[in-house]
Amino acid sequence: MFQIKRLEDIGEIESIQQIEKEVWNMSPIPIHQTYTASHNGGLILGAFHENQLIGFQYSFPGYMDGKSYLCSHMLGVLPTYQKSGLGKKLKEAQRDYALEMGYSLIVWTFDPLESVNAYLNLHKLKGIGATYIENHYGEMTDSLNKGLPTDRFLVEWWIRSDHVCKVPSRVDIQSLKPLVETKLDNFGFPTITKEYEINLTEDILAVPIPEHIQQIKNKMPELAKEWRYKTRNWFQTLCENGFAASDVIRNPEGRVSYYIFEKRRNLSL
Repeated sequence: MFQIKRLEDIGEIESIQQIEKEVWNMSPIPIHQTYTASHNGGLILGAFHENQLIGFQYSFPGYMDGKSYLCSHMLGVLPTYQKSGLGKKLKEAQRDYALEMGYSLIVWTFDPLESVNAYLNLHKLKGIGATYIENHYGEMTDSLNKGLPTDRFLVEWWIRSDHVCKVPSRVDIQSLKPLVETKLDNFGFPTITKEYEINLTEDILAVPIPEHIQQIKNKMPELAKEWRYKTRNWFQTLCENGFAASDVIRNPEGRVSYYIFEKRRNLSL
C-alpha cells in the first residue's frame, strides 16, 4: 500500500528532486522555490512505499480576477509505479488537502492528445477543459514533447462542485455522431477519413483523438502533426463558442478516445 503525506520539511522537499531527474531527465526546481511555496499557500505531497519516496505532487497558489486557486504544476511517479493508480491517488489527496486549505479550484495543463492523461483528468477526476492554449511552452526538446507544438488544455477542477462531487450521468457515445470519422491504417493507427461541420447549436458533441500519439509521432510524424493541427482547430472553435470538454470515453477497437464537449453553462460547476 502507498502512504501519501504532506511534505513541509526542507529535507523531505529536497528528496523530490531525484524523482524529477528520473521522470523527466531535467534540472529540478530549486529547493528555495518549492520550500517557500509550500509555506505560503502551496502544497507538496509525497507518496511512499515501504518508506521510499516514489512519487510527488507540487502545487502553488494562483490568483486571477479577485479569486485565489491552487495551480498544480508537477506530478511525478517513478517508472516502476506509473501504472499502479498512484497518480489518481495523489490527485485525490491533493483535493482533500486543498479543501482543508480553503480552495475551491485547482488548475493544471496537459497535452490534449495524450489520451491516458485526458481520461484521468476528465473522466476519473471530473475536471473540465474549457481553455485551449496554442503552443503553450514553445518548442521543447524532451522525448515526450519534441516534434509537436506544445498545445495544452487548461484543466479546471472545481473540487466543491456537484460536477465533481456527485455521481455523474455518463453520456452514451453510441447516441452521438462524432465530429470526425476515422479508420485504422496499416500500422493500426487511426487516420481521419471524414470531417463534419461543427454544429454549434448542439448541446453535446464527440471528438476523437488517437490512443497512442507517442507511437504515431515516432513512426508517422506527419500523421501526428495532422492530429495536432486538426484537433487544435476543432477544440479552439468549441471552447471559443461556450463548450467545455467534460468527459473522455475510450473506444479500444477504434484505437481512439472520444472527448465529450458540452455547453459550459449546462455543467454544475
